[in-house]
Amino acid sequence: MREQELIVYKDFEKDEGKLLYDMAWLMEHYGDEYYNREDMAALLYECIHRLLEMAGNHGFYGNLWHCYLSNLLVNNENSYSRACEIRGPVEGTINRAVLHDIVILKEFFDYDFSHMVQTLGVEGFDLVTEYSASDSESKVYNSRIRERICSLAVKFTQNHTPDEMKDTLTEFYKDCGVGKFGLHKAFRVVHEGNGVEIVPIQNIAHVHLDDLVGYEIPKQKLIENTEAFVEGRKANNCLLFGDAGTGKSSSIKGIANAYYEKGLRIIEVYKHQFQDLNEVITQIKNRNYKFIIYMDDLSFEDFEIEYKYLKAVIEGGLEKKPRNVLIYATSNRRHLVREKFSDKEERRDDLHAGDTVQEKLSLVSRFGVTIFFAAPDKKEFQNIVKVLAERYQVSMPEEELLLEANKWELAHGGLSGRCAQQFIDYLLGKKGNSCQ
Repeated sequence: MREQELIVYKDFEKDEGKLLYDMAWLMEHYGDEYYNREDMAALLYECIHRLLEMAGNHGFYGNLWHCYLSNLLVNNENSYSRACEIRGPVEGTINRAVLHDIVILKEFFDYDFSHMVQTLGVEGFDLVTEYSASDSESKVYNSRIRERICSLAVKFTQNHTPDEMKDTLTEFYKDCGVGKFGLHKAFRVVHEGNGVEIVPIQNIAHVHLDDLVGYEIPKQKLIENTEAFVEGRKANNCLLFGDAGTGKSSSIKGIANAYYEKGLRIIEVYKHQFQDLNEVITQIKNRNYKFIIYMDDLSFEDFEIEYKYLKAVIEGGLEKKPRNVLIYATSNRRHLVREKFSDKEERRDDLHAGDTVQEKLSLVSRFGVTIFFAAPDKKEFQNIVKVLAERYQVSMPEEELLLEANKWELAHGGLSGRCAQQFIDYLLGKKGNSCQ
């Protein structure tokens, strides 16, 4: 086999690529008398094991060898795949280089293992060519992406020429993207020995904007700003503030789910990571996706200075913030930096007290859109409870339901959408409950 002749599709992840190279070695040498047949059979059994493990982790089914190769291709971030993500086919010499690689990769894809299996006396290879998944869940991908990769593997079998296979792959890049940013919705930042790394969040909550009862005006304001952003129009950094449990964070999660298909990705950054923001932006600024850097429950004590990193990134540094990056934050405070009455006493000794005030207020002014989420009143709270009870099919007389809800909110944090959801969860979780 000619895996060493690959030009563009060359740098596979170490663990993922090892299976390809082991299989290539077996394809090349399984008939050689020089090598021990039992050792080669053991290696093939090990490859079968790895394919089955992959099926369990990724939720793949059908021909696992084809799924494995397809997964390699959709995760390989190179000059061609990054250029094609979201935008589709590109012009230039790079197409010849990619076609050269696809010719080689199609040889792997079309390889007939029957003679190898017979020669080495290996049993059970049909396990990986006709695999039926016992569980549709995937620890790596959401169900939509898993299905698309399995479907891509089938489409490749229907491609008679390398040109057709290249077109099929390019169409996948256009529709789904490539690599971790293409195949995942949400990410977090980790700081390890190799520096700042953006890693996928495997299980993002499946929250939709319609799940948030009420708050139509705040949601519409958030939707309008986000739609402008994903459509390439001018948009603003956004601050969602207000009482606890009113749906600020849920709205951000709903936005992530609603606009994923249009190329929107969410990166969650914590306060202690603000010094890494420039590195995060460097890694994403040249990609074809739209990125929201999300900061949950943002606030600062008067002695914390991390907000200065954030100010410089949002507006004020020499380097212009990329057009494909916005910052969304949630907070219980309208003014993000804490101020105390004692500050007024200290300002008497401050020659430039006005400057000190502006320093603390300047951060919030850099969010062009601010959206207020107010706690519901009693009537609104009861309406949220009734809507949630109907949604989750709670069978209880309305009068009794509202009476119990009022008791619950008095003992569990007051009037809020979160409190209403927790009350419904309590009813659903009761042993011998009256829920359908």
